[in-house]
Amino acid sequence: MSYDECYVKSVIRTIPDWPEPGVQFRDITPLFKDPKALRMISDAFIQRYIDSEITHIASIDARGFLISSIMAYHLNIPLVLVRKKGKLPGETIHQEYKLEYGTAAVEMQLDAVTEGDKVLVFDDLIATGGTILAACSLIKELGAEVYEAAALIDLPDLQGSSKIQDAGVPVHSLLAFEGI
Repeated sequence: MSYDECYVKSVIRTIPDWPEPGVQFRDITPLFKDPKALRMISDAFIQRYIDSEITHIASIDARGFLISSIMAYHLNIPLVLVRKKGKLPGETIHQEYKLEYGTAAVEMQLDAVTEGDKVLVFDDLIATGGTILAACSLIKELGAEVYEAAALIDLPDLQGSSKIQDAGVPVHSLLAFEGI
């Protein structure tokens, strides 16, 4: 593990038994109070994609917006939003996905991406993979190509990154935390 990874991991707070017993919640909000850590993670993602073919970043509601907006600015590419159903104005499409306790849905605006676009899907964390897979479905439905799914944190024990890769989408994360 590099110095940067160690430092960033030390800034992320683990909150036991939240939002329910047995869950180890990985709280990234302290990263936004630490300019050094925020620069480290932003720079790592920017360096990864600076010479890539991506044309857009599709960022998932809501903590992902904070990091991906920095990336989009530095890469000089559009940032499009994937939000919970009912949060975007105008014409949208939506995709439902399964949760452990029911279903949820995300949506994108109809004009967010189009044929020929190569889209990086960005979220703060990969758990079960449902949200990212739903976002990928929307992007493909709009005619664009999913270039890769990226996240700050992967929780490999929940197998979300494996499910995303099994769906044919490459996955990149900066950090992994064991457990749920």
